[in-house]
Formats: sequence, C-alpha cells, structure tokens
Amino acid sequence: MPGSPDSTAEPAGSAQSAQSAESAVQELVERRKGKLHPAIARAREAVRATLAELPQGTTVLVACSGGTDSLALAAATAFEAPKLGLRAGAVVVDHGLQADSSHVAETAAEQCRTLGLDPVQVRPVEVGTEGGPEGAARTARYDALRDAADELGADVVLLAHTRDDQAETVLLGLGRGSGGRSLAGMAPAVGRLRRPFLEVPRATTAAACIASGLRPWHDPHNDDPQYTRVRVRHEVLPVLEEALGPGVVEALARTAGLLRADADALDLLAADVAESALGRAEGEVRAEIGVLTDEPAAIRTRVLRQAALEAGCRATDLTAGHIASVEALVTDWRGQRWIDLPQGIRAIRKGGFIILGPDVTG
Repeated sequence: MPGSPDSTAEPAGSAQSAQSAESAVQELVERRKGKLHPAIARAREAVRATLAELPQGTTVLVACSGGTDSLALAAATAFEAPKLGLRAGAVVVDHGLQADSSHVAETAAEQCRTLGLDPVQVRPVEVGTEGGPEGAARTARYDALRDAADELGADVVLLAHTRDDQAETVLLGLGRGSGGRSLAGMAPAVGRLRRPFLEVPRATTAAACIASGLRPWHDPHNDDPQYTRVRVRHEVLPVLEEALGPGVVEALARTAGLLRADADALDLLAADVAESALGRAEGEVRAEIGVLTDEPAAIRTRVLRQAALEAGCRATDLTAGHIASVEALVTDWRGQRWIDLPQGIRAIRKGGFIILGPDVTG
C-alpha cells in the first residue's frame, strides 16, 4: 500500500544512529590499538614492584591453582621476570579434594607452560584433618610450596592473595579475637613468600584474565558455605557494603597495613624482651614473671604469645582470649590453677615463672 512502512527498510534516523554507534566503536578500537588493557598493566606493575629488588638469576615460583587470581599472577610474572633477568616457574598443588583435581592441576600447569613459565611442577598432597578443612588444606599447601622451592632452588614463591582476600582475613581475625597481629592481615613478604597483589582488587585480576584470553578454573569450594571464609565473602562483606557504603574492602585492607606497621614495631620490642624473659628446657617454655611484670601490656602479651607458640600452640588457634588468661597469671594472680590452651598446651604459674607445655601441672 502506498505510504505503508517497508518491513525490510530501516528508518533514516535509525540508520544514522546505527552508523554513528558503529563509528564510535571503530574509533574506540583505533584508540585502543597498541595500548595495554588497564587490568593487565596493573597486575604487571604490582609484580614488577615485588620482583625489582631481586638479584638477576633468582628463581621465582608462582603458586598457581588455575583460579583467576593465580593465573593473572602467572601471566604477569611470565612477562616481567625475564625483563628483570629472573627465572620464573610455577607450582600447582593438587589437594586431591575433588574427583577431577588431577585434571584441574594439569590444566593449570599447561596454561603456565603456555605462558612461558619454566619449570612447572604439579605436586599432589594429602590433606589431613587437624585444624579443620581450611586449616588442613592450607598446611598441606604451604608444606608443598616449601618443598618445591627447596627442590627447584627457588628463593621466592609468589602467592596471589588480593586486596579482597586481605579484607576477608581482617574480618576473620576480628571474629576470632586473635589480637592486633591477626587484624594486621597478611604481610606482603614473609621469608620466601611474596604477595604482589595485596593492593590489587579481585575484579582487576578477573579483568586481566579475560583481557589475556586465559581460562580460569572456578573452585566449587569458593561457593561452599561450610567454609568460614566463603560466608565472610558472600554474606558478611555484602552486608557491610550495604550498611556502610562502598569502599569497605579497601578500608579493611588499608587498616591492615596501618596495624601491621604498628605490630611490626611492637614485635621487635617484644623480641628483645623475650630474649631475657623466656627459657626452654625439657619440652617446656618458661616465662620469668619478674621481667614481664614491668613491661607494658602490649609487650607482655606478645612475649606470652611467643611462649605459647614455642610450647606448641598453633597460631591460627591461639586467640587474644587465651593470651589474656595467661597474662592474668602474671598481673592478676589469685591462686588460679592452669590455663588450657590449644593443642593440649597448658600454662601454670610456679616458682616465679609462667610454665607452658603439654599437660603441665602444679
């Protein structure tokens, strides 16, 4: 019919709009040519800052699970390490907790090899039960990383913990009541371990993987609410963000950094006091009450915590409440018997000392 619209024809305005949109996309593509994706650049910058002080020839290993964070770390390390004269490899720990864990581990290892990392090693481990599922897996993983570093002659092992992981760690420490050191979160460097991504958001590592064409593996345990960290990630942090506004993760990570600086200074002072206050004999640790009484609480509790750790307590199980009870043997003595601590360790006051060890009695 004359004047009726043609179903196959496009209105002039619509055609012009589509042409304009296409031109805008083309212009964006042209502008992006030769430019590095910001997420990749951020990841590389973080790794470069961590590796820059290492001597040439140093062997660096990336702990890679095949997940988003560790794949982004592997890619950034593979790019940056050769430029600094470093040898970069990877270790994939197979926890054996899923039916296809060996396939997942080999896939992660192959991606690391494709990135140019060498050597790349898969290390199967047996996860025990002590410390709960999270603690047991962590213990097995760190033991495997240490053994791999020894075997391959690596001076540095890179871990892919992000700013989001740091925020979760602070909240977990707050919930346990483990004191200032726990609230200080994870350190950027401890021994051979380095964490380049502690100031990098998890969203950035995900974007870096997409931009690099990497295919991360999604660990189903990361969605399992039986794990405390998963509940913090998916339930606690979103509630805090909703109640307090955006920026909670960044604020928690920043707080951890500030507390770590204070904790490091206090730890140095406490270490000096511990040299004179602590003694070790026959499987027991003795803390001299006369020395501890004159110290500020911040120093005294650190010395007592060190004593408990040396006696056999595990750091992840030792809370500020435990240490406060032991401190009361020094500052609020009323004839208490012993204090029960994790891993079957006891603390008692006897003959001018706080004595810590397995099954000690008065």
